[in-house]
Amino acid sequence: MAVPFFSAAAVEAAVPADVAYEAVRDGFVAYARGEWTMEPKLYVTNYPAGDFRAMPALGGGHALLKWVTSFPGNPTRGLPTVTGLVVLSDATTGIVVALLDAAAVTALRTGAAAVLAADVLGRGDAATAAVVGAGVNGRAAARTFVARGRQVALWDVDETRAAAAAAEIGAHAARSREAALAADLLVTVTPGRKILLDEGSLRPGQHVSLMGADGPGKAEIAAAELSRARVFCDDWEQASHGGELTAAVEAGLLGRDDVGLLGEVLLGAAAGRTTDDEITVFDSTGLAIQDLAIAKAALARADALELPTLDL
Repeated sequence: MAVPFFSAAAVEAAVPADVAYEAVRDGFVAYARGEWTMEPKLYVTNYPAGDFRAMPALGGGHALLKWVTSFPGNPTRGLPTVTGLVVLSDATTGIVVALLDAAAVTALRTGAAAVLAADVLGRGDAATAAVVGAGVNGRAAARTFVARGRQVALWDVDETRAAAAAAEIGAHAARSREAALAADLLVTVTPGRKILLDEGSLRPGQHVSLMGADGPGKAEIAAAELSRARVFCDDWEQASHGGELTAAVEAGLLGRDDVGLLGEVLLGAAAGRTTDDEITVFDSTGLAIQDLAIAKAALARADALELPTLDL
């Protein structure tokens, strides 16, 4: 059986940032309606080196399994931090219909979710946007902002990398870390090993999409700062056990009733921002249904691409 394989370049060619944005939005809505289902990601850890994650989902006539890794030390070895494979199957027959590069799928859906949350939860008159972190996923977030017609500043501890990424994307390099962190719409995509936003650092009316703390022990924001904000997440089960919310939940600062779900806001079943002065925070842990949305969008373009096939 010959199965098409989407390399990273093929995934990006099949699913431009604006298409990824709409696909992920539709995936969130389908999940909120109960039409798509998934299990929380399963971690197989080999710390301090890194971890392996298995992420299954079902919906829209397809099933998906993403086997993906996060090894933060890899760049010092000349290797990517994130690697893996997405397997997409027909939900009626169980037959594998496509294999995709997991890192490319992850970057697209991470960028889409970050900007989607900023659009939905940010102020309507938000004037500035910034992304902190110019790695693969940070560049994807900045590229999505640009695809949505918004100017965006990019900052990274490596100023050369930030400048190169900004030039590639059509963004601009932030003049300082502080200037980036003051943006009306802020996206953080760091390794999550250090607190980026201390207590009292966010200002009234600001929104931040926290994309870096996608596993146990990671955090980009102080737990006490979350208690100052209207907090939303992609999935309560994942976020409360392995996301930004974990420390705040364990400290008793936040409970289930204090946290909204982005999908329910998109569906109109829950309120998002209610005043211009509110601080809104989105905790993203990354969902298999988002990966499913990107994989299905890529599959829809398979006939337009010259894809290699693998015999299974």
